[in-house]
Amino acid sequence: MLKYAAPLVKVTIVPRGHSLGAAWYLPEERLILRTEQMLDEMCATLGGRAAEKIMFNKISTGALSDLEKVTRQARAMVSVYGLNSALGNITYHDSSGQSDYNFTKPYSEKTAQKIDEEISAIIERQYKRACEILKKNKGISYFLGGKFEHEDQGIFEDIFECGEAGLLKPKKELITATKKLVNQITI
Repeated sequence: MLKYAAPLVKVTIVPRGHSLGAAWYLPEERLILRTEQMLDEMCATLGGRAAEKIMFNKISTGALSDLEKVTRQARAMVSVYGLNSALGNITYHDSSGQSDYNFTKPYSEKTAQKIDEEISAIIERQYKRACEILKKNKGISYFLGGKFEHEDQGIFEDIFECGEAGLLKPKKELITATKKLVNQITI
């Protein structure tokens, strides 16, 4: 569903420590990321928050670590890597370590406001994108929710197979089961 996001290997909705559930990914080792890779990762990370909104029409504090992660990623896109068209090909990051002794920002308040606006816009676009993907695949979401009611963990190899261009697609058995389930559910 997301071409560049790290594949999801395992997920649980059983609380563990401070977490109300967990997801395990199999990230590729890559030193250089393209914009679309970073955006897909953010979209995937916001999937839990989006699922709360789509399925329950409510959100909770459960997405705190996800929000921290996507905020760091969006901030890096905008202020470190120059991957934002509104601010252009500029970095406000000093990799030499010289800025460690400098107590001022290397940009104006107006630029700081623009950075904050762009970070927020990137995150909101990826959240809306995650919501749209979940709405489009609501039947699969119901199926997975039912699977997790009866099992602590879901192994995604049991559910998905590799499709075109390496994208994950639901296995045929899942599609059949989902169609039956959707016919039983009034959405």
